Amino acid sequence: MNNETMNALLKARALTEAVTPLKSDCGRTCGHACCLPDETGRGGMLLFPGEETLYQGISGFTLTPDRSLGTDGWLLTCNGTCKREERPLSCRIFPLLPKANGKAVRVVRDRRGFWVCPLLSSGLDAFRPDFIEAIRAAGDVLYRSEAHRDFLDRLHGLIARFTL
Repeated sequence: MNNETMNALLKARALTEAVTPLKSDCGRTCGHACCLPDETGRGGMLLFPGEETLYQGISGFTLTPDRSLGTDGWLLTCNGTCKREERPLSCRIFPLLPKANGKAVRVVRDRRGFWVCPLLSSGLDAFRPDFIEAIRAAGDVLYRSEAHRDFLDRLHGLIARFTL
């Protein structure tokens, strides 16, 4: 992994560290569903390129190889509770995602979240404006990195196959 990839990741994580979807703990709305494995025991958050290096040897987290995007990726699971500053980028921005729209970046709802997040059915209006803006700003940074742009494009391709 090159410095550009890691620098973009660290900046995106910093932009999203202090903002949350709601003023209160949104995990209380869904019973922390996004932090728990599903009925098959599978779960976790898909890590952005290079992010797995930040969790190697850290207690309370488990890294699992993942090929859902067709390449060597990683899922990170935790024991169900963790400090916000320790959370991976996917967790910090869930249930939204940045998406390139030409040269601009917009924020969209992550269709995978409809199964666990009751907020998504209300649209973007359900979320704090500073949360949405932080994700958009993080997207601006990420889309300037080839590795993250490729990751997000493949992720949006996978999500487009989900039907509701």
